Amino acid sequence: MNPEKEHKKGGSRLQKSTEKPEKQKKPRVPLTSRQKALRVVYIVVTVIAAIIVTAFAASRLLFVKPNVPTTQNRPKPPVASGEPISSDAPEINDSGRKEDFFTFLIIGRDTGGGGNTDTVMLVAYDVPNQKLSVMNIPRDTMVNVSWDIKRINSVYNYAPYYDKDGIQFLKEEVSYLIGFQPDYTIVVEWEAVGELVDAIGGVDFEVPISMNYDDPYQDLHIHFSAGMQHLSGAEALKVVRFRHNNDLSVGYADGDIGRIATQQAFLKTVIQKCLSSITDIGTITRLVGVFLDNVQTDLTVNNLLYFGEKAILGGLSMDNVTFVTMP
Repeated sequence: MNPEKEHKKGGSRLQKSTEKPEKQKKPRVPLTSRQKALRVVYIVVTVIAAIIVTAFAASRLLFVKPNVPTTQNRPKPPVASGEPISSDAPEINDSGRKEDFFTFLIIGRDTGGGGNTDTVMLVAYDVPNQKLSVMNIPRDTMVNVSWDIKRINSVYNYAPYYDKDGIQFLKEEVSYLIGFQPDYTIVVEWEAVGELVDAIGGVDFEVPISMNYDDPYQDLHIHFSAGMQHLSGAEALKVVRFRHNNDLSVGYADGDIGRIATQQAFLKTVIQKCLSSITDIGTITRLVGVFLDNVQTDLTVNNLLYFGEKAILGGLSMDNVTFVTMP
């Protein structure tokens, strides 16, 4: 007998013996109608849960609540006429601040008219109670500054010439008038008013008086009849800047206070239009663009989106928006 052949035969038998038989596949049991329905419900619930978790995570990144600045003691009023002024008033910043209550100093800078802040507004937003309060500070309000033009609208523009930070110095001067420093500041170029109006498709506004004014040096020409008008951005900008006619005989009877009243009525119209159209993604994109191009602030875009979200989802209405003017 040939041992090599025996060896091969044995190896062949061994290989065959170690091969595993193929498993028989079990026939699939068809699902009942109830099981199919439950599977669909399970998939839908899983997808919805994933969307909710993703949206929540995205919202935490997109809508960012700003940190309230560390409270500062009220600055001591400047000495006037050599006589010290008592500053024994209570420290308002440290006395029972409401939760989620934010204050803003918003100033409109007139780049065409020399850069003075012709609009100064203190805004307070009570988020839990959905109340928005705006107080205009008249541009000619007297302040005790070291330069000749002792009016509030000169502070931001003139402070840098005296080695002072314009916005911080303005916050301090405002604090002497109201008793505390606002949390945040927003500096808006006048051109932004027009771009904002264009971003929301224009506004219908009742012009209070006939306006006829020309300033060739600024290439500014204002001509409107009194009554309801549909204003574009450029037209709205002219209406809110108007003070008096060319011959000075016609204008607001109460001067700048009348102009402020027109600006307040105009802002109410703009806020109402924004609240009704802010859910459109195209409008939001345009408004963000206006913000990035024309606004200087210590708030981020995400902070502003946070306030926008709270206003829309919280149900801020014009019934809870109030405007006043500081005496």
